Amino acid sequence: MVRTSAPVRWLLRVLAIGYLLFLVALPLMMLFGDTFADGLSTLGSILSDPDVISGFRLTIIVALWAVVINLFFGVTISILLVRYEFPGKRALSALVDLPLSVSPVVVGLALVLVYNGRTGWFGPFLEDHGLQVIFNSPGMIMATTFVALPLVIREVVPTLTEIGEDQEQAARSLGAGPLQTLWRITLPSIKWAVVYGVVLSLARSVGEFGAVKVVSGNVTGSTQTATLVVESKYEGFAQPEAYGVAFLLVMVSIACLIVVAVVRPRENEPRRNKR
Repeated sequence: MVRTSAPVRWLLRVLAIGYLLFLVALPLMMLFGDTFADGLSTLGSILSDPDVISGFRLTIIVALWAVVINLFFGVTISILLVRYEFPGKRALSALVDLPLSVSPVVVGLALVLVYNGRTGWFGPFLEDHGLQVIFNSPGMIMATTFVALPLVIREVVPTLTEIGEDQEQAARSLGAGPLQTLWRITLPSIKWAVVYGVVLSLARSVGEFGAVKVVSGNVTGSTQTATLVVESKYEGFAQPEAYGVAFLLVMVSIACLIVVAVVRPRENEPRRNKR
């Protein structure tokens, strides 16, 4: 552990707090202030707006599907990367981080090129069988799933690496099958990593804008998510309503983090009391 003098420690604290203040706290404070500039009337108006209600309903549907898909494949890919050796493992690990380095707009455009009903590779075939991907919910779910893909994996992989394979090998030596070992040993060991990954994935999915805008068509009341409603209201000179919708989106993300922070210590309380 590096020891530093008191002035240096205070300087580092001031820099860290100042950085977070100007980058995060002040913009959020301005957003909250503009939202409640006229009291609760802004929230009342947006909660009675059918376009806003439709946007939040679609956001919830898309986000939940994206989280469920990323939960299943995120845990599966994490176990594959940590517990098995196979050709192309490094390439797979690199591909997992691709969504973090590629612009969401590029992701949306790529999905349009592949699944567009007229010119896409698979679009005509899918539409001939009654499935429209682009400018519909499936395309929005795919885009949201892609941008949130690494969040579960990058939470679970370090935890799997840290706990090792000793307990799993002991379970197998006692006659436990692969599914039984997974359910009774592996998943309980990584449950909090999974929870944090799911929370981050949910927050990322709720706030996705670029990729969803490209593949949705941005049709009011049909394929317009809450983030697209913010843009529509702001560009339509309805700034208070835009601030209100943005405020609700921020509160959803904050609520997810608070729930995890409150629940996790309770999990450890029985152990402390036993001691």
